[in-house]
Amino acid sequence: MKYQPGDKILVLLTDEEGTVLEIMNEKMVLIDVKGVKFPIYTDQIDFPYFKMFSEKRKAEKKTVFIDNVQNEKATPKKKEGNGVWLSVIPVYDRDIFDDDVVEKFKLYLVNQNESAYTFTYNLMIGGESDFRLTNTLDPLSDFYLHDVHFEDLSDSPRFEFEFALKEPDKKKAPYYESSLKLKAKQLFKKIEEIRLKNEPSFSYILMENYPDRLIEEKVDLGRLGNAGFRVYDAHKIKQNLEPARTVVDLHIEKLTDSWKHLTNFEILGMQLKAFEKYYELAVTHHQPSLTVIHGVGVGKLRDEIHEILRLKKEVRSFVNQYNHLYGYGATEIYFEYK
Repeated sequence: MKYQPGDKILVLLTDEEGTVLEIMNEKMVLIDVKGVKFPIYTDQIDFPYFKMFSEKRKAEKKTVFIDNVQNEKATPKKKEGNGVWLSVIPVYDRDIFDDDVVEKFKLYLVNQNESAYTFTYNLMIGGESDFRLTNTLDPLSDFYLHDVHFEDLSDSPRFEFEFALKEPDKKKAPYYESSLKLKAKQLFKKIEEIRLKNEPSFSYILMENYPDRLIEEKVDLGRLGNAGFRVYDAHKIKQNLEPARTVVDLHIEKLTDSWKHLTNFEILGMQLKAFEKYYELAVTHHQPSLTVIHGVGVGKLRDEIHEILRLKKEVRSFVNQYNHLYGYGATEIYFEYK
């Protein structure tokens, strides 16, 4: 459900603001508008934040003289803490009521550590790469990445980073990965918070301290075999795996016969575990695609699966569209192997 009790909403027909009191069903909520309580369909309301930050007009352009242009070159600064942060700076425009509205965001990497890193940055929007950059991040410095328009950040973007030490250290890990996914509702709250505090930006931690190298423990295969474990040649792993499936049905009655005593949470957990199993089998066998039948219902299982797929590197694309066999109750996944 998009809305929760207590959320501030805007009635689209009357342009009046109200509050969600109760979730009646998946398509209808009970709201309060100026003391009047009444039910309304969810497609007839929206969050007021989107209206506040998306309605704008062209601002009067001001002349910028060359000697007033700020130099964005990274300069050393005093150490103020630890970690590498993604700093987001909203750039405002004026709407027809002369109020501030967000036009775009400036993104910076802020390095509070005393080590230099090389990094690769990738912005994913709608499951596809929108911007990619590889560069160096100096110690105790800021690095300007790029500008992102407001409407792009309303599509649940994912920011992916891979860091490595500029000067390799045998005691340190070869690389460190970090990712950040922003949701529109969280973004609106952050903007409101910095407005109330009169702050210019908000930040997210990407890495506190660069990790040490993991010490790999050597396994005595002979002792494992003598202890009764079956040891396989890694080159023949596919021969010892369960066959992959091109279509997986996650309806609980297909997974177990004794499910009626299970709670909804336990059922969802069992379905997701089965999905992960057959997903990994499909990838290991290098299948070009996989169809997952999750049903329609309230969409909880479908949404959980889609969230997982957005983080999988092997997924080229996925789609939940009408299928003559499953209706809208299945998601088709297409893989891409490098």
